[in-house]
Amino acid sequence: MSSIVVNNLKRHFGPLKAVDGLSFEIDAGSVCGFVGANGAGKTSTMRIMATLDYATSGTVEICGHNVLNAPQKVRSLLGWMPDDFGNYDNMTVLEYLDFYARTLGYHGKERQMRVQEVMEFADLLPLADRMSNKLSKGMTQRLCLGRSLIHDPEVLIMDEPAAGLDPKARVELKNLIRLLSEEGKTIFISSHILSELGEMCDTLLFINGGKIVHHGDSDSLKHSSDISGGSIYDIKVIGDPSKVASWVLTAPNTQLIEERKEGGRIRIDSSTPEVAARVLQGMIKDGLMITEFHKEQRNLEDAFIDILGQLESGNTQVTTPPPLPSVLASSAKN
Repeated sequence: MSSIVVNNLKRHFGPLKAVDGLSFEIDAGSVCGFVGANGAGKTSTMRIMATLDYATSGTVEICGHNVLNAPQKVRSLLGWMPDDFGNYDNMTVLEYLDFYARTLGYHGKERQMRVQEVMEFADLLPLADRMSNKLSKGMTQRLCLGRSLIHDPEVLIMDEPAAGLDPKARVELKNLIRLLSEEGKTIFISSHILSELGEMCDTLLFINGGKIVHHGDSDSLKHSSDISGGSIYDIKVIGDPSKVASWVLTAPNTQLIEERKEGGRIRIDSSTPEVAARVLQGMIKDGLMITEFHKEQRNLEDAFIDILGQLESGNTQVTTPPPLPSVLASSAKN
């Protein structure tokens, strides 16, 4: 079952097509990373999903409810954590969360218990008496997360939650997201820190120019070839490491990327195992004493840049999700 269904979503600001025909589904209980350069359309998409903006056309459903036709129902099911949020002078962390619990309809002991639960989860109890507008960036982000969780939503949308955080605060945030995922919440999170998204997310959704350019898991990107179809291999040898560089100079299908203390990194022009095997055979035949020969995983930043490079070069064979089932597509039009 899908918690989020987006069908042919468009958001235009005059001639600017901020969102230009997005269609995707996010399974219930999964974590999806939303990736794109500044101005790619991420925030516009998430604001529409969170009922804070209107689409030019297309539909968004959260847990089966259309964000345009049933915004109040959607808001009861959805937690929104923006990249920046309003705060109040002369209000402590406890008072801040208690205020939002009141606005969400909690009363008496139920309200007190809910605020206590959220503060425990987000590690805000030590900050209960601190002024809410005098917190560090990491503490502020935990407060924003706590606010978005007050009503125990099924879906959580997070816009750049790790921006500006120090390493310790990023680890704490990542642990909280993992715990929320284990509770079965659907999490849709945008970030520029792709390495951390790869660790947290079940799927990654890349967007560029308001369009989807990739929707899949991180492992498929890490193990895929680069823009020209090649792969990087790390090689270690016994003896003189410069022999790797010397061998590569005269070998077909290979280029030296970097000399290293125990060997080097080379690029093989093909990602097929057969070509890599022939390169290894050639090295051994020519007397190199190989102790390690392994294919490196690409980092997600390189993969994203490669996808953009394919688009710029006119290659349209980028990874995109299949179209929505006909039943969903027809219901989205009605």
